[in-house]
Amino acid sequence: MYLFTTLYLEITLLYREIIYLYKKNDTMDKIVLSIGRQFGSGGGEIGRRLAKELNISYYDKELLAIAAQESGLCPEVFEKADERESTGLSYAFSSGFSPLGMYIPYDDILSNEKLFLLQSETIRNLAEKESCVIIGRCSDYILRDNPDCLSFFIHNTLDNRIKHITERENVTETRAKELIVKADKSRAAYYSYYTNKLWGVASSYNFSVDVSVLGTEGTVSLLKDMIINYKRKKA
Repeated sequence: MYLFTTLYLEITLLYREIIYLYKKNDTMDKIVLSIGRQFGSGGGEIGRRLAKELNISYYDKELLAIAAQESGLCPEVFEKADERESTGLSYAFSSGFSPLGMYIPYDDILSNEKLFLLQSETIRNLAEKESCVIIGRCSDYILRDNPDCLSFFIHNTLDNRIKHITERENVTETRAKELIVKADKSRAAYYSYYTNKLWGVASSYNFSVDVSVLGTEGTVSLLKDMIINYKRKKA
């Protein structure tokens, strides 16, 4: 299992390097898009479409694999701690789960803050290296001093989000609402803990966008035009 995971990470990194070499001569100036999102709002899909439209890389869960590879830790360490508040991060190790796959006491394991710093370093490295879309994980805050970064927060109506989750997760509307409340609460606590800012509040980002106004396709088109105009103005 460990060998398979290691091979998968190596292939992923090789693929990313090939994409980087292919894109580095792109005529568009470098741009890094940080996208925060409500659970079920469609922010991830919008990020993927933007990345495709702009011919740039897309990082969501992929960040965890890269952070694991760069730090030498198991991917499960980052997965269990992904966008969860401090207590949630601690829970990943509360039973003695080891980043190296062994059972060791909790006190000997990396702190929550150290994991965040490792992931932050991965985000900074990617943003320095190439144009890309980065989903969540406090990337707007981590890249606050990066002149190439634009930050967005994607939100949607509760009804639309419930519909999206019921279809995607094949659950009841009641269960979908429970998942939304839980995920949003966790993301808000995580964001507040590490940034000392309020998650989802417009003033925390460059742009806050309601997907229900134009729909997914319309929102992607709007954001693409905004990004291109921003880069032209900055040039």
